[in-house]
Amino acid sequence: MKKALKILGFAILTILILLIVAPFVFESQLKDLVKKTMNQNLNAQVDFEDIDLSMFRSFPKATLVIKDISIINNEPFKGDTLALGEEVTLEMSVNELFKSSEKAKKIDKLSLNNAYINIKVDSLGNTNYDIAIEDTTTSASSGKPFSLDLKHYEINNSRVKYDDKSSKVFLDIENLNHEGNGDFSMDQSELDTYSEALVSLDYDEVNYLNQNPVSLNAVLQIDLSTSTYTFLENEAKVNQLPLTFDGYVKVNEDNTEMDLTFKTPSSDFKNFLAVIPEIYAKNIENVETNGDFVVNGRIFGKADELYIPKIDIKITSSNASFKYPDLPKSVEDINLDIEVMNDVGIAEETYIDINNATFRIDQDKFLAKGKIRNITENMLIDLALKGTVNLANITRAYPLDLEQDLNGILTADIKTSFDMNSIENERYQNVNSSGTATITDFRYSSPEIPNEVKISNAEMNFNQGDVRIPDLKMTTGKTDINATGSLQNLIGFLLTDEQLKGNFQVKSNTFSVNDFMVAETEEITTKDENGNDRTVAKNTGKEAVKIPSFLDMELNFDANTVLYDNLELKNAKGVLVIRDETASLKNVTTNIFNGSIGANGLVSTKNPTPIFEMNLDLNSLDIASSFQGLELMQSLAPLATAIEGKLQSTVNLKGNLNEDFTPQLASIAGNALAELLTAEINPQKAALLSKLNSQLNFIDFSKIDLNKLKTRLTFNDGMVEVAPFDFDIKGIKFQVSGSHGFDMNMNYDLKLDVPAKYLGSEVGATLGKLSGENIENTMVELPIGIRGNFSSPQINLNMQQAVNSLTQKVVEQQRRNLEDKAVDAINDILQGKRDPNKPFVKNDTTVAGNKKGDSTATRIPPMRDSISQQKQVQDAARNILGGILKNSKKKTDTTKQN
Repeated sequence: MKKALKILGFAILTILILLIVAPFVFESQLKDLVKKTMNQNLNAQVDFEDIDLSMFRSFPKATLVIKDISIINNEPFKGDTLALGEEVTLEMSVNELFKSSEKAKKIDKLSLNNAYINIKVDSLGNTNYDIAIEDTTTSASSGKPFSLDLKHYEINNSRVKYDDKSSKVFLDIENLNHEGNGDFSMDQSELDTYSEALVSLDYDEVNYLNQNPVSLNAVLQIDLSTSTYTFLENEAKVNQLPLTFDGYVKVNEDNTEMDLTFKTPSSDFKNFLAVIPEIYAKNIENVETNGDFVVNGRIFGKADELYIPKIDIKITSSNASFKYPDLPKSVEDINLDIEVMNDVGIAEETYIDINNATFRIDQDKFLAKGKIRNITENMLIDLALKGTVNLANITRAYPLDLEQDLNGILTADIKTSFDMNSIENERYQNVNSSGTATITDFRYSSPEIPNEVKISNAEMNFNQGDVRIPDLKMTTGKTDINATGSLQNLIGFLLTDEQLKGNFQVKSNTFSVNDFMVAETEEITTKDENGNDRTVAKNTGKEAVKIPSFLDMELNFDANTVLYDNLELKNAKGVLVIRDETASLKNVTTNIFNGSIGANGLVSTKNPTPIFEMNLDLNSLDIASSFQGLELMQSLAPLATAIEGKLQSTVNLKGNLNEDFTPQLASIAGNALAELLTAEINPQKAALLSKLNSQLNFIDFSKIDLNKLKTRLTFNDGMVEVAPFDFDIKGIKFQVSGSHGFDMNMNYDLKLDVPAKYLGSEVGATLGKLSGENIENTMVELPIGIRGNFSSPQINLNMQQAVNSLTQKVVEQQRRNLEDKAVDAINDILQGKRDPNKPFVKNDTTVAGNKKGDSTATRIPPMRDSISQQKQVQDAARNILGGILKNSKKKTDTTKQN
């Protein structure tokens, strides 16, 4: 017995060792075999990261796991991803691993987890999923094709996209969970399935479903010999609407046949609420309802490249009502009669008839009727709307989550008919609309705007494609607006992504830009009480003006007062064009700072950083108040704060804007030509002028006359360049040039043409050397360098250069005096009035030829070296005399004979 137990134990141990070792022995070979087999049988690039073979994961079955599999298409979809899968799991008997490819593989379970399947059909009908390589071999040795016997399969947390360019169908199935049980080894079998997903469906670029929750619990009878799939027991839900259906789908070689009928399992009006997405309909279990809601439909016929199945769907309701238990109002007298039909099987012949759609809340009744034709091509729409609705009652009767409460009274009596091609191509003459609509006592508030918007009255008259608005009265904050005008494409704006186009005459007593400052927000993700992520918008504390991207408007405005930042503009008139997130100003005029401004330019918020370009004409502005109120002007000419008077200027500039539409000074580029019409200076208001006033005590800056002074400025990269300009102060000429930055650092040069006598002891000794010249009229150039900044200036009086300049004048003056004396002495000699052997200059500094004490005698300033001076005079005289004699001809003596 012991021996038998030992043998049994040894056998079990051997089996366990084989089960453990087998995956390592066969795994590498299996990996190469699977990859080779897939690539040989599929016209695509198949790859996976690893294969894991386990004998214990689902013992006694073997488990094969293929990780991170990918299938990439070859031509004609080269490079496109057909499928990705995080994990493919197959459970099977161990015997199935050792079967040859000629024998059918029996798979007990196949799981596809976290997969992405991307199916495409191009405009020529080519499909990217047709990747199986046809077996063209005919010899017996080729064997049977690979076959698979599958019992259970499931797809978990996956996504399927179907994009068919030929039929204009786009289907996106997200969060897909699907499973099926059946026997695929038989020609006829039953497949028990359950599916749930979020479904989005577009047909011909029209969206019909948008992430709508759909579930399907269905038993299908499968006949593989005829490719017929019959629905036996089926129940589906679209949103919360239950539907039961039966019928069949048969796939033929050239087409697909089908005959499917569906209906609501009951006629309870809750079925209508169930059609609405749950996020909007909320919990409908406790809603009180009366009346009925029935959906009956049939889809039947053949589908191929030319035809679609015929459609007959009817939606009806009669004298229904509903009331949510937590809301005070109910919706009553609900009547619906809607048909979706296609009688001929051609897609464009599908149509919708809204024979009747009415409802009532309190005493307010609303009616809609219409027809929609040719829905797959150029859709034709014919609608009529009539009734009155107190908008506040909508949220009192139906649980809508809105950012702000609805309010106001809407009254409408409108008829309109149009085709979508005309709307999309802006051929509004093809739109036939008539009727009126009015909204009164409408209020709108939001965390994004600082003040509630109130519309006391807005009238709309529909005429062809235009909507005339004869009266619109609106207020918000300090702003009041009274407008008349028209909208050119209201229907296009409402039905497509077109911009709203219009023209308006706008009048306002007060228009405050601050009332339209939008509070910036950022998205913050937090956890709610159940631990789920919740995204909320949080105010950042910043405010910005954003020009709406959907507006294409021309506004001819006239405002008595415009408030912008801390400025108050009067009598603002002009044209404002809003287009492409850009506001263009045309011929705008306004009164401010006791003068006027003309403006042409633009402001754009299209890019993350707003920009502007502006041409300004400043006419007779009060200097002090304008430079105090405008930061830009303070930066262009800081010294203007010390000037009282009037300014005239043209300014051309462009740059970036802050969120509140104030300029970013460092980004500004442009130029200006400015003229002071009248100007008085108070040096004490500017540190630079005050310091110059104290150092140049011979100038009283308070008495400077700058009237009619002109100067040109250029600015770029935060610097202001001032072109050289001249002016005169009480006989003293000034020349100014240089630059400063918007940071108030400066680099200026002043050149003063100053009477030498004002420079005091610095030039007194040199000035005393002038002789025979009116000292009062002697001028000297005094350079002044100005550095530092305007609040703490550094002034450098270059007195040495002034002394050097004056010295040059003295030397030149003395040279001319000496030459003059030398000429006088030579004349005396030539006339015999003086002995040529006597010196020209006496030691008593009396000029030769004049009597001592003679009041007319010319005095020569004493020199340190009188001998040197005398030599200079003699040299000068000699040179002059030499020049004279050199150019003289000797006279001929006519008394002598040859």
